[in-house]
Amino acid sequence: MLLYIHGFNSSPQSDKAVQTAHYIQQHYPQVDFYQPQLPSSPSVAMALLCNIAEQAKQQGQTLRFIGSSLGGYFASYLTETYGGRAVLINPAVKPFELFEEFIGPQYNPYTNEHYQVLPQHQDDVALYNTHVIRHPDRFLVLLQTGDEVLDYRQALHKYHSCELHLEPNGDHSFVGYEQQLDKICKFIQL
Repeated sequence: MLLYIHGFNSSPQSDKAVQTAHYIQQHYPQVDFYQPQLPSSPSVAMALLCNIAEQAKQQGQTLRFIGSSLGGYFASYLTETYGGRAVLINPAVKPFELFEEFIGPQYNPYTNEHYQVLPQHQDDVALYNTHVIRHPDRFLVLLQTGDEVLDYRQALHKYHSCELHLEPNGDHSFVGYEQQLDKICKFIQL
């Protein structure tokens, strides 16, 4: 099972998500691939992700996660909780510390959804913090120093014991992501 987890205000229609889906379909059509649109509520989103992971685990499937930004934060929790392997792309490390600037009305351009980020969402996201990565061998972390949204050094610090791929420049979307898909699939052992 492979679960792609998009970031905040994103969707399965984002460039990385579409590129991943096409690559998996072309090269690994036998893989159970999930790419859900996450609800705007963090607790509801995490309930959905945990349900997918739990069902796959009960069926004896190998768990694999690809998470981008906030999706990387969620993928860290899922991997540490349920096992498997994960690739994190410019992952959020402490997104609950950034919530202050997002509280209030939001708009997701991919889904055309208008919604509210509530103060409670900050606490909900904090519940899934993996303070320490106990299984660093399960993670590949892709970072670009030009990330304009998140400070890549936080991820570099948190995931220092994991396999790291650090590129200069780039941006939050991870420029050239499609060139990493072969490496990603090898790491998660497809």
